[in-house]
Amino acid sequence: MKIKLLRKFLEYVYNNYVGNFLGFVIGMASTRLVSHYFTTRSIRNLWGLTAHKTVVDKHTYNTMEWTISIVIGFIVFEIVSKWLKKKLSEILPKYKFTQWLVEAEDKAPPADTTERGL
Repeated sequence: MKIKLLRKFLEYVYNNYVGNFLGFVIGMASTRLVSHYFTTRSIRNLWGLTAHKTVVDKHTYNTMEWTISIVIGFIVFEIVSKWLKKKLSEILPKYKFTQWLVEAEDKAPPADTTERGL
């Protein structure tokens, strides 16, 4: 009972935190996407007169950064939690050290249908 509970807990932590962490990291890295195309007025670009990028005010710039990071982070989280989880469940039973992540029902052989008269 304790081993099954521990396995379920580790499986929960693995499934949720890997997706959350990767979604967070990619979301934070995606804020550079906004800075690649937009800039704000500052002394570095003479308040937008010498800027080569599109100039927006600070509030709009911050809003775009937050929006882009949340959307891209959510998309990565969903991809990791759905698609990658499915792919890993196919791969993990092959390796000795990761068999504990697979459900016990998946490892059990199929029941014989001749005993029940089917």
